[in-house]
Amino acid sequence: MTGVSSALLPVMAGLLLTAAPLHASAQAEPAPATADEIVVSARLSGAPIWTAVRDGRTLVLVGALEPVPKGLDWNVVPLEQAAARADRVLYPVSASFSVGDVFRLLFRGGKITDLPKGRTIADYLPAPLMARLERVMAAEKSDDWRRKSPVVLAFRLLGRHAGLARGGRSIRDAVADAARRADVPGRSIGTVRGKDVIDNLMAQDPAAYRDCMAASIAAAEAGRDAAAHRAEAWRTRDIPALLADPLDTALSRCWPWADPAIGPRLKRNWTDALDTALAAPGTTLAVAPARLAAEPGGLLDRLAANGFRIEGPRWRD
Repeated sequence: MTGVSSALLPVMAGLLLTAAPLHASAQAEPAPATADEIVVSARLSGAPIWTAVRDGRTLVLVGALEPVPKGLDWNVVPLEQAAARADRVLYPVSASFSVGDVFRLLFRGGKITDLPKGRTIADYLPAPLMARLERVMAAEKSDDWRRKSPVVLAFRLLGRHAGLARGGRSIRDAVADAARRADVPGRSIGTVRGKDVIDNLMAQDPAAYRDCMAASIAAAEAGRDAAAHRAEAWRTRDIPALLADPLDTALSRCWPWADPAIGPRLKRNWTDALDTALAAPGTTLAVAPARLAAEPGGLLDRLAANGFRIEGPRWRD
């Protein structure tokens, strides 16, 4: 059981990267601030920040990289100060897992982590792509990877070979802590039930993961420097470079973002939440994945199409 639950951790992390704590009240009283002061504070952090303004409404959109790798030179304090002086804060989707969900993972998790009996990953990939995977995995001590589901294998490629790290500083947590201390109201843009996540993963067709595997193999071929290049593009606010990065591309083509059931729901939660927040006066600070903000047809393109004046890093080539 322990082996199954351990193998599931990187899979569940794919969704939990987008999760955020709900607002809890605190005692500190925020100082009055103008939208301009909040924007200036946020931009001093070094994170990519966009400001969308229309009809007296201001959205400070933080393009998050979750988690920020340890040792990356950036200053979270100004962003925390901006969050503490906003009128409201929006956080990514939160995931809700029950005790029953945990036991279900323990006893039936193999259906998520492993391919059907008698099958290997070679049964689902074209020969040229399989040959590239063989080269990437040549140094593995065991060949158990051949029997792992594409969901698990993709996360292994991105973690072990492309350098995707867990456990660094979370932007959403830093912002949420600051907002909570200042008693700034905030909310998650939606909730995904653990049962729905598990049902979705158990129903996955391995053959549908060819694009995910191709992108993950490309990221692994780029080596562990891929994660460092991605983080540097984010830190320097080079958004086109971030979107072109093989690791970031792979994350967008794998579960949950590329899942036909969960992916559109995550994006729709964001557009609906922004519409609601921007109907209220004052300044909204939102922590959204940088790619979701800047990708073609993403949040920034949608805001621009709706007549918002946007200032911040260039997000289009």
